[in-house]
Amino acid sequence: MPTFLAAFSTPPWIECAYFREGGFLVDLFFVLSGMVMSMSYVQSDFGRFSLRDFMVRRFARIYPLHIVMLIVLLLFRLLRISLVSVGLIAAIPAVFEVNNAYSFVLNVFLLHSLGFVDYLNWNAPSWSISVEFYTYLVFGLVVLCAQRLGSLRWLYVASALFVVVSWLLLVVWIGREEIGAQYDWGILRCFTSFFLGVLTVKAVSYVPRTFSRVAKGALQFAALLLALVNVCIIDYWNWLSFFAPFTFSIFLGSLLAFPDAAVIPRLLVVKPLVWVGKRSYSIYMVHAVVILFAEYGIRAFGHRPIAWLEQIYPGLPATLNLFVLIGVVLVVSDFTYRRVELPGGKLLRRWLQDSRSFAGAPATRST
Repeated sequence: MPTFLAAFSTPPWIECAYFREGGFLVDLFFVLSGMVMSMSYVQSDFGRFSLRDFMVRRFARIYPLHIVMLIVLLLFRLLRISLVSVGLIAAIPAVFEVNNAYSFVLNVFLLHSLGFVDYLNWNAPSWSISVEFYTYLVFGLVVLCAQRLGSLRWLYVASALFVVVSWLLLVVWIGREEIGAQYDWGILRCFTSFFLGVLTVKAVSYVPRTFSRVAKGALQFAALLLALVNVCIIDYWNWLSFFAPFTFSIFLGSLLAFPDAAVIPRLLVVKPLVWVGKRSYSIYMVHAVVILFAEYGIRAFGHRPIAWLEQIYPGLPATLNLFVLIGVVLVVSDFTYRRVELPGGKLLRRWLQDSRSFAGAPATRST
């Protein structure tokens, strides 16, 4: 949001390349999602896989919060239109410039990042939810075909093809300078990382477990460092972003291969990180809306408070803004996790599974 960022003449004290390129971490979650889906629906229960049950669960997992945030933004836009129409506020930028009825309908059906529009709209981060939902569908179809053919080998062959072809399409055919596709070919970005996650689970099964705990910890630390360095230097060499999914898969694979390593696995189970991990989807889905409200708040208060804080110490207003935003996002995401994600998912899953058209085998998973 250029207007919002322009309000601060000096950047926050902790700004670095990692934060500027943090958007590429969505590829980490794509890889992680592929790993989780593989472990939950392939490694343990391949023979009983049900595409209908799988898609009901995926839909119930992501849709309640998505639709609630979409409704919140719709109500906000309608309020904004009303205030503009009576002359209380000025329309900057033009009202409903991209958040129009057409893009709203696309959002309802999770189609808003499949090439039907050439811009981010409504809750911008949900572009990844759009492409991931249909990646789930492709994954489910591939698993179903492998099940019918009676061998997991076909799943891994198809996964390798998806990774190679999608990656080459982004790099060569489309000719992007970096992997950060969103509404524009974001499905290929998701295919690359998601199916790389599926292959990572298989690759880990061949990793020897005879290393010492210290050696396992050293390997994990090296994998983590490789991924962090990759993200940080994308700011200088954009083409390195194409390797981010692979460095993420190496790191996540090391965690899966060596759960008893010396340091990192222990750090990942500390209560604050577990708390954040459970609410990660809510954090991702609400943060843009919080920033939007903050932008309007700054417009309402004007630039005098910012200028006054800037005189006290350069970067102070931007730093305070950063910490306040983080705090608000955590509070709001905790609320949406407990009041929308969990009950909404249970309600939608129960309704779809009880529906005559969706009735199937009773479910036993909650992933």
